[in-house]
Amino acid sequence: MLTNDQLSQWDRENFLHPSTHFGQHGRGESPARIVSTAKGVYIEDRDGTRLLDAFAGLYCVNVGYGRSEIAEAIAAQAHELAYYHAYVGHGTEASITLAHMVAERAPAHMNRVYFGLGGSDANETNVKLVWYINNVRGRPEKRKIISRWRGYHGSGLITGSLTGLTPFHAKFGLPLSEVIHTEAPYYFRRPDPAMSEEQFTAHCAAKLEELIEREGADTIGAFIGEPILGTGGIVPPPAGYWEAIQPILKKHDILLIADEVVTGFGRLGTMMGSTHYGITPDIITIAKGLTSAYAPLSGSIVSDEMYRILEEGTDRFGPFGHGWTYSAHPIGAAAGVANLKLVDSLGLVENARDTGAYFRQTMADALADHRFVGDVRGDGMLAAVELQRDPATGTDFDAAEKVTAQVVGEMARRGVIARAMPQGEIIGFAPPLCLSRPEADEIVTATRDAIDAVTGQF
Repeated sequence: MLTNDQLSQWDRENFLHPSTHFGQHGRGESPARIVSTAKGVYIEDRDGTRLLDAFAGLYCVNVGYGRSEIAEAIAAQAHELAYYHAYVGHGTEASITLAHMVAERAPAHMNRVYFGLGGSDANETNVKLVWYINNVRGRPEKRKIISRWRGYHGSGLITGSLTGLTPFHAKFGLPLSEVIHTEAPYYFRRPDPAMSEEQFTAHCAAKLEELIEREGADTIGAFIGEPILGTGGIVPPPAGYWEAIQPILKKHDILLIADEVVTGFGRLGTMMGSTHYGITPDIITIAKGLTSAYAPLSGSIVSDEMYRILEEGTDRFGPFGHGWTYSAHPIGAAAGVANLKLVDSLGLVENARDTGAYFRQTMADALADHRFVGDVRGDGMLAAVELQRDPATGTDFDAAEKVTAQVVGEMARRGVIARAMPQGEIIGFAPPLCLSRPEADEIVTATRDAIDAVTGQF
């Protein structure tokens, strides 16, 4: 039985939800869920419906829900010092400690961290860092940022432009001219089905070279990429991809930003995704797993060489003119310290590696030879199932059929939350890193049964 209908009314009359069809929600035509409590990998709504959250919120509740250690750290920090700013050299014990802990977990050549609030503002910071660094180096024309189609880097003006998904561009006048896009490393959607992974990697590298040649390397400041495509379809890079891309960037003196908002702090079964794929970035973007979303916090980790240039810039031109009111917020930092301690003490990086491998293999086995499943893929504690009307011929469903949305709805009715990914018929999974094997089995069973229920009509 529904409770607190006043709350439901306020929700539709007053609350603008992100990534939502406003008209349908406001008129009550689309489902709404008011979440009330959560524990481990499960959430519960106000009607008492319990669901296994196989997407960890938005890839972010890495340690699982209901961790009292983080709640207590937040409360203790709020009682002691709820806020002070980080401008002109001010710090708190929590923010300084967390910066040190992040540096310990980052690649060895990266030791400075700037803290923000979310992944979008962190990538806005990163673009400003690139522009500043090139201005200090006397190369203000190196301003363009190369992103990739199907990449996701935020919803701001620059970050929404970096994002290579059309729903984040349409009707917003994006992308801005400073952002250019290159080929998505999406092997399942390769232009020639006969290509091997290595041949497709060579194709992606050639497309990047062509773009740089066309635009002019002297106009390009940086390349940004997720170690594994996230919201664009949970797509691991093809064999040799990062080994092929990085020398091209180095040859043309183009900085590399690794967006690890999703992959940072254990998601791929390694502490950082850059380590997992052999990436040597100049800047790393972090958020989500930094606090497991118990409090908002993001960060930009800069290499020692980039810091040297930033330091030179302030020696020449004065203080770095960038900051947010809530940069390095002590409550967020306290949550981050407690969270990273839990990641270590609970062995969550190792569990993401081992249980993640079990989950992906079990999913692949359960859907092997399914007549509507085109691909099962992933890495670490990330997985995706891509549906097609006829995988043998590569024929897709009509987008108007909304097959994946129906499947995800059926999964929810079976007690499991998955995500219908944008721009394709793709079911996405990013469970908390504390997922157990029986819980993985629960997700797989719900997925198979939901696909069968929806596709039984075809």
